[in-house]
Amino acid sequence: MTVARRTIDGVNEEKEPLVATIAPDTEKLRELDEDERRAWNEYYDNIQDLTGEQYEQVELESWDALQGELRRIERRRRLLIVSSS
Repeated sequence: MTVARRTIDGVNEEKEPLVATIAPDTEKLRELDEDERRAWNEYYDNIQDLTGEQYEQVELESWDALQGELRRIERRRRLLIVSSS
């Protein structure tokens, strides 16, 4: 339904329907949250129980992998939000 609005000069002007902004698909957002939790868990699992030089090497690689995954998840989240607005 289109809503007619009266302007200052008294002329009716047709506007787009007044609709509440639709929130992004909450199920997809939940999936992204779960993907983020999974990425952090994988990082922690990779470095758990490591010490010394082995920790240093694996932690750097795992951190880089985590950051890449978090960036991908954030891009997907932004695309979902933009496409729903």
